[in-house]
Amino acid sequence: MRCLLSWLVTASLQFLAGCVSHETPLAPSPTSPLASTGGGKISLSASDAEAIGKKIWKNECAGSLEGLTTWNSGEDFPSLGIGHFIWYVDGRPGPFEESFPKLVNYMEASQVAAPRWVADAKGSPWKSRTEFNNAKNSPQMRELRQFLANTVPTQTNFIVLRLEQALPKMKAATKGAGDRKRLEENFYKVASSRSGVYALIDYVNFKGEGVKAEEKYNGVGWGLRDVLLEMKKTTEGQAAANEFSEAAKRTLKRRIANSPPSRGESRWEAGWMNRCESYKHGF
Repeated sequence: MRCLLSWLVTASLQFLAGCVSHETPLAPSPTSPLASTGGGKISLSASDAEAIGKKIWKNECAGSLEGLTTWNSGEDFPSLGIGHFIWYVDGRPGPFEESFPKLVNYMEASQVAAPRWVADAKGSPWKSRTEFNNAKNSPQMRELRQFLANTVPTQTNFIVLRLEQALPKMKAATKGAGDRKRLEENFYKVASSRSGVYALIDYVNFKGEGVKAEEKYNGVGWGLRDVLLEMKKTTEGQAAANEFSEAAKRTLKRRIANSPPSRGESRWEAGWMNRCESYKHGF
């Protein structure tokens, strides 16, 4: 469920409040590697990967350096990078998917070398939140933050690849060959623009994939899968991002209508609509 699709879905919701820092963010290194498909169908240019990554970073932690290395109160692990990738302490696994080691492996496969002590570590070298916070200005922590700030495009590509890997799950949860075909077509139409890729990442982080029973009211869902199936016929590019925006609004309004009155979800409608409207605008 965590860290960008099981991985990212819950991460920003739980870490957002604790990520703001006064530390000045570093600009990504001009030597950062070019973006690549990483094995998926979505191909981003280096500039698009960096722009999307910076948008994610800004949304999650106001673009702060300190926000790239956090250990939230009440959690048993640190979360790192623009996607708050989880790194468990060795021997202390948790209920969420551990994604930071997978990111490091992805980087190495992409010829992006992590600090040696990171690549060689068996689990988080910090065993508690107190130890982590006490080390926040240590040479190791500063090196890690610099590394993460310098590899935003690569982290974005990792997030996008993980997003694509959720597509088979969404298709498996969809009845009817026609709907499965339409879901996949709409997914890649939306992903054909920079705004659209960001919209897919943000929405799945915001409201989930739409494959779980709890992502429904009265049998009607509101996840990414539901939005893709709600979309009307459209072309690729920005037009698809625009239609995704409108489909997301319709889907969330339906959620509010189906929600238990005791939850009072109508109070969130304006904010939700504004968030979906932002998918129409470039950045």
